[in-house]
Amino acid sequence: MIKRTDKALRAGVLLVLSLGVIGPLGAGLAQTAAASFGYMPALGAHEFGLAAYRSLFDLPGVWTSVRLSLITGGTATLLSLMLAVGFCAMAHDRMSDHAAARWLTPFLAAPHAAMAIGLAFVLAPSGWIARLLSPVLGLDRPPDLTLVNDPMGIALILGLMVKEVPFLLLVMLAALTQIPVRAHMAAGRALGYGRGLVWIKIIAPQVWPLIRLPVMVVLAYALSTVEMGLILGPSTPPVFAVFVVRLLNAPDLNMILPGSAGAVVQAILVAGAFAMLWLGERLSRWAGLWWLRAGGRGSSTEPLLRLGSGAVMALFVLGALAMTALAIWSVAWRWPWPAVLPETWSMRAWVGSAAGWRPALANTLILAFVTAALSLMLAIAWLEGEDRGRMARARWAEALIYLPLLVPQIAFLYGLNVLYLRIGISGGMLATIWAQTLFVFPYVMIALSDPWRALDPRLDRVAASLGAKPWRRLFTVKLPLLLTPILAAIAIGVAVSVAQYLPTLFMGAGRVATLTTEAVTLAAGSDRRITGVHAALQAGLPFAVYALAFVLPAVLYRNRAAMKGGIR
Repeated sequence: MIKRTDKALRAGVLLVLSLGVIGPLGAGLAQTAAASFGYMPALGAHEFGLAAYRSLFDLPGVWTSVRLSLITGGTATLLSLMLAVGFCAMAHDRMSDHAAARWLTPFLAAPHAAMAIGLAFVLAPSGWIARLLSPVLGLDRPPDLTLVNDPMGIALILGLMVKEVPFLLLVMLAALTQIPVRAHMAAGRALGYGRGLVWIKIIAPQVWPLIRLPVMVVLAYALSTVEMGLILGPSTPPVFAVFVVRLLNAPDLNMILPGSAGAVVQAILVAGAFAMLWLGERLSRWAGLWWLRAGGRGSSTEPLLRLGSGAVMALFVLGALAMTALAIWSVAWRWPWPAVLPETWSMRAWVGSAAGWRPALANTLILAFVTAALSLMLAIAWLEGEDRGRMARARWAEALIYLPLLVPQIAFLYGLNVLYLRIGISGGMLATIWAQTLFVFPYVMIALSDPWRALDPRLDRVAASLGAKPWRRLFTVKLPLLLTPILAAIAIGVAVSVAQYLPTLFMGAGRVATLTTEAVTLAAGSDRRITGVHAALQAGLPFAVYALAFVLPAVLYRNRAAMKGGIR
């Protein structure tokens, strides 16, 4: 029999999420939209109209910024999806999910800003690639090429792909566990179809509904990235999200209104991209049915699959070089051209910048673990309420949870900051924790929900039959059995929190310095050593938490493994 308190638990969590997550998002969007139409009493603007939009579109370079955002974001997402599909088609039957998760973890853990800074070190005219090629090309000085902040956004596309391909690979490998891939592959090959055609005609249509939401998250981020746009993207003009942030942070307060209009336009761009994705899905379904009925066998896609797999490996190498470059630059002292490694090494950059990175590290740790803990408690309460109330998986409620990942941050964060100013909590840790939790909670929920729902319900029933109350069953049965997924969810939450730039910048009002905000600011400077220190710390913190999440269960359960071996 289901008690009222069991149903109340789920209802209570839904109420908290509605008021604490969806409420702020809606309020921020409403405030931004009102300002975009000319209503912002704090600036003396009380009349609704389109003047802010006219001012925005009259600014020089705005249409170029929009075009750059669409090209870089759309290209990076499309190429990342194609490469992830090609790599899975070639290598899925040769790797396990656990092994893939382990070697993808370093790329997933690295914050976007740290990866972008490392790539800038590698791709710059005096970077590692140019140094490695200098003996072959006979270069006695760095080449006069714009390889970073190039006007076409190629470096930004590469940076986005280095981060998004591993993410899409991970979600795709998880989705493939729900599909009989080997049986489909065997049947298709027996009928004379090549590996690539089996994937395109049979497997990919089944995988797509399972990865549609992650692809939309990737697309939304790629179209609205700020930190990677600042570090790797074009600068005159920048991508549109950076363009809007500059308007909102301009010394002239009158630019806030066109900046708010730009934030609304950014949301419209992402919504338009989602509409194009939906249209592409419908067209692909129609074309795919026609293609299937037309028949056709062969292995003509094999070379393309090999090329895609090679490109994925090249991206992994590039990402590894970027992370290594951060560590080396943080301890390099003298590094003349064209030496591949520094001539002298020193810890002076770490010691000399300690007054800057220690407070930033402390703030980052507080934000990361508080937001991860809050998100974990909300996720456990949500899933436990689902179990106790014997409720089906609520798709509509989960869609609300993931909404902050689909709406561009710039579209509602500045408006939310104005709201926080009115109630007097802006510019401090509380507002920053609240804002970061909006983005940490969905990822923690994603990481924990499937392992939780896969837990054998008979274990809970056996504990109940022995007289254990619901809370005791939760803490003595479910949570110990789910220790590994819980630690993984915490690691993901910490990594997401460490990577947050705009929520910290806006809600902290410049008074809450973190490793990410400091690293992005320093990336525009000339001292690579100090930048390397902050970026290495920013990347190292999620690595350490992920490593702990892998090692701790093995240490805690070592006696169980020894007992199992002894029984055998």
